[in-house]
Amino acid sequence: MSAKILYVEDELFLGKIVKETLESRCFEVFMEYDGACVIDAFKKYDPDICVLDIMLPNKSGFELAKEIRNINQHVPIIFLTAKTQTEDVVNGFTLGGNDYIRKPFSMEELIVRMENLLKVKKPVVNGNDELYIGRYRFQQQRQVLEIDGRQKKLSYREAELLKFLYLNKEDIINRRELLNHIWKNDSFFNSRNLDVYITKLRGYLKDDSKIEIITIKGVGYRFVV
Repeated sequence: MSAKILYVEDELFLGKIVKETLESRCFEVFMEYDGACVIDAFKKYDPDICVLDIMLPNKSGFELAKEIRNINQHVPIIFLTAKTQTEDVVNGFTLGGNDYIRKPFSMEELIVRMENLLKVKKPVVNGNDELYIGRYRFQQQRQVLEIDGRQKKLSYREAELLKFLYLNKEDIINRRELLNHIWKNDSFFNSRNLDVYITKLRGYLKDDSKIEIITIKGVGYRFVV
C-alpha cells in the first residue's frame, strides 16, 4: 500500500530506522523531529496518515494532534510513546488519536496498524461532505448537525459515532464493533462513555420522530431512519 506518512520522532537513530523500513515498503515518509515544525509540514505535505511521538521538543504529540484535528478531522493519527499510564492513553484518544503504540514496538505491528487505518473509507456523500439524516443535515467537516435552521456543534467522537451509525443504518451494530471503531478498544471505561454518547445523540436527534437509536439488549444498537 502506497501512502504519504508524516512521521514525527525526536530520537533520530530510531527515526532513521523506521523511515527507511517504511520506505522499503513503498510508503512515502516525511520525517520531522521538532514539534514546532510539524503543523507547517502537515499543511505542506497533506499526509494520508500521521505517526506522532508524544515527547517532542517545543510541542508534544498531544498538542500537535489537537492542532491537526482543527485542520483535518479525518486523517488517521497514531501515537508512539514510552508512556504507559492509562490517563495518557485516554488523553490521546480524547484528542482525536486513532491508535496508540507503546515503545519499543515492532515494525510489523506499526505497518499493520497503519494499513488498517488507511483502509477505513471516509464517508463523503457529496462535494460539500454532507450527510442527510432524516430531516437533519450533517456537515461532517464542521461537525455540525442542523435542522430547521438550528445548529448543534458536535464533538469529534459524537460526530464519528453518528457517521458510523448512519452508514450502518438498519443493521444491528455489535457494541464491541462500535467501541473498537470509535475508541479502538472495548474497555469498561470506554463502554460507559459509549452509553453517555448514545444518550447525547438521541437527544440531538429527537426533533425527527422517524429517527431512532434502538438498543438491542446484550448485542448492541440499530440505527433506524
